[in-house]
Amino acid sequence: MHRVGSAGNTTNSVRPRKEKRLAYVLSDADDTKHCAGINCLKVLKSTVSNGCDYLFTGSRDGTLKRWALSEDSASCSATYESHVDWVNDVVLAGDSTLVSCSSDTTLKTWNCLSDGTCTKTLRQHSDYVTCLASAEKNSNIVASGGLGGEVFIWDMEAALTPVSKSGEAMEEDCLNGVNGSTNSLPMTSLRTISSSNSISAHTTQGYVPVGAKGHKESVYALAMNDSGTRLVSGGTEKVVRVWDPRTGSKAMKLRGHTDNIRALLLDSTGRYCLSGSSDSMIRLWDLGMQRCLHSYAVHTDSVWALASTPTFSHVYSGGRDLSLYLTDLATRESLLLCTKEHPISQLALHDDSIWVATTDSSVDRWPAEAHNPQKVFQRGGSFLAGNLSFPRARVSLEGSIPVPVYKEPTLTIPGTSALVQHEILNNRRHVLTKDTAGSVKLWEITRGIVIEDYGKVSFEEKKEQLFEMVSIPTWFTVDTRLGSLSVHLDTPQCFSAEMYSADLNIVGKAEDDKVNLAHETLKGLLAHWLAKRRQRLGSQASANGDVLSGKDIAPRSLAHSRVEVDGGAENDSMVYPPFIFSTVSPPSMVTEGYQGGPWRKKITDLDGSEDEKDFPWWCLDCVLNNRLPPKENSKCSFYLHPCEGSAVQILTQGKLSAPRILRIHKVVNYVAEKMVLDKPLDNVNTDGTFAPGLGGHVQHSVVGDGSFRSGAKPWQKLKPSIEILCNNQVLSPDMSLATVRAYIWKKPEDLILNYRLAQGR
Repeated sequence: MHRVGSAGNTTNSVRPRKEKRLAYVLSDADDTKHCAGINCLKVLKSTVSNGCDYLFTGSRDGTLKRWALSEDSASCSATYESHVDWVNDVVLAGDSTLVSCSSDTTLKTWNCLSDGTCTKTLRQHSDYVTCLASAEKNSNIVASGGLGGEVFIWDMEAALTPVSKSGEAMEEDCLNGVNGSTNSLPMTSLRTISSSNSISAHTTQGYVPVGAKGHKESVYALAMNDSGTRLVSGGTEKVVRVWDPRTGSKAMKLRGHTDNIRALLLDSTGRYCLSGSSDSMIRLWDLGMQRCLHSYAVHTDSVWALASTPTFSHVYSGGRDLSLYLTDLATRESLLLCTKEHPISQLALHDDSIWVATTDSSVDRWPAEAHNPQKVFQRGGSFLAGNLSFPRARVSLEGSIPVPVYKEPTLTIPGTSALVQHEILNNRRHVLTKDTAGSVKLWEITRGIVIEDYGKVSFEEKKEQLFEMVSIPTWFTVDTRLGSLSVHLDTPQCFSAEMYSADLNIVGKAEDDKVNLAHETLKGLLAHWLAKRRQRLGSQASANGDVLSGKDIAPRSLAHSRVEVDGGAENDSMVYPPFIFSTVSPPSMVTEGYQGGPWRKKITDLDGSEDEKDFPWWCLDCVLNNRLPPKENSKCSFYLHPCEGSAVQILTQGKLSAPRILRIHKVVNYVAEKMVLDKPLDNVNTDGTFAPGLGGHVQHSVVGDGSFRSGAKPWQKLKPSIEILCNNQVLSPDMSLATVRAYIWKKPEDLILNYRLAQGR
């Protein structure tokens, strides 16, 4: 699990606080499939006869899915989308509440039988939340653990109960981290455990508990007994800590593992504990006697997942060695049930089968015989698990490699291939990607679609084939952390890229109109939201134009001494074709407002009620008011000189300036217009400059991109054929000044262009 930088400025730095970013996640795949590794599983058994059992899966793609199970099939019946990073664990609290945790530092609750709407976001952790534990017979208690050594015990009934508060108190809670779009969390419902002190109750309304000072050890595993009277935790400290959630006291600390503890199980009474570690060992502990009863050397690498039979007589274990084993805790007999192509991340028993999740996006069901595991051992092929760490215990196997009992799963829930490689192309609208299956695709990020599927070809070769000699500012960043393409927009950098409407093939718009790529992309992303918002505001508000509501937007906007209004937008909300996003596979928006935490939602699920509390202010200011931050370095300075030995010369006033995106053919027009067209050689002074007044044209010091719109101009009838050169290289008329500077000039000094009559004319 790798770290990502925090978006907030948590130090006492005096530098300006970084504005909240906006991102969107693209998908061309079936929404009913995961597109990244599965981190967690949970089975919900039906309480009625002939009812449907469900499997819940949480993935590194940031979503959870509910699968309706039958004997020979599993169909996706809901997708739970709100987390903005990996979903790391999931538990059930009672019959209807699903609780998930994520690397986005939050816990979220869901009605597990609903269509997938998040009912509450719980924010107390300061770092990734890695694991959860719940009590089978006490649906009110859920524990969460994560990086930074934090463990919290949640009273779910109190956490989910609406609390009547004044508006100020509600806003205070929102700012302190409980999602403002749902009910606020009473802090009396929370106890915190740090790595080495007792659980301390926090009763102050709106108070966010501070992480234990100096405790840097991370928690990777939690387990609780059925009644919720005992909690065990483990992580990078290599010890099993035992807690009593009722009194808040730390009961004991058990030593024995030599590496990180990655998986824990408690029996129903809370007396016996099983632990799996990165040292490849499984240990059975008697908490009453406070000692290790047995060690099982079964695996050849880290143990990541454990599941026990109902009587706690046998344990199923999986991990980094791609193998699923069944071990008799009493006789130490072990069987290799199956081997996988990817490390095993989680296990979940379901009747006499076991669901196996891996770092791949699919989930398999294998036979398990959990109610009568001896049936499996009768097949033969078992070995005696040693009690030493595996490099030494390997001798006890006498060199024999166990043969898997099962060759094929009884059912597979397939996923799609995760993206693992990407390259932003020079045109700054296309991204080339490669997935785990080796398939290479070309995306257009301003529409969120795949425009070319090349199949299994060389990524590097395709990248070279698609190279274009164009220079456009970097206005977005991308990553594939979630297995799909995430596009990130940060202000003001995202507003740095412009193109002419002619280059985007926008019909009905003047060809010289400049189009800001980020502005139009944001309009496309929020088109559905804007339509829903207008419906909510009613016809009167629409007729008067959209006005930002809320006290937070205007002061922020006015704080900028220079704010540009995008004149090219013509104050309309029309979305041009190059920026219309797919409604079949709509992207998901990921962002963070100013009250509450980060959130993720499909752009077609936005209902128009979201406002400045939910979106970054700069995003709304752009879409509703067409206001963009001031552009930096949008101009390019250059000198225009005749080629050496050329008799054709024009008068210019020193250095010229033009937009970076200006095409060379505009410079050609400029030179042609400045020339005396009928008898150019007769009108040149002896000093090589234009005779003042000849030709009747005004001398330009700025080459404007709108100076030479198409239309009948007398001089164009006699327009000579001009070539523009840089570094003695003839330039293509379609090149922009920025491209010439980046690829031909290649110097920090001001650009020097030369002109001459085209050769052979």
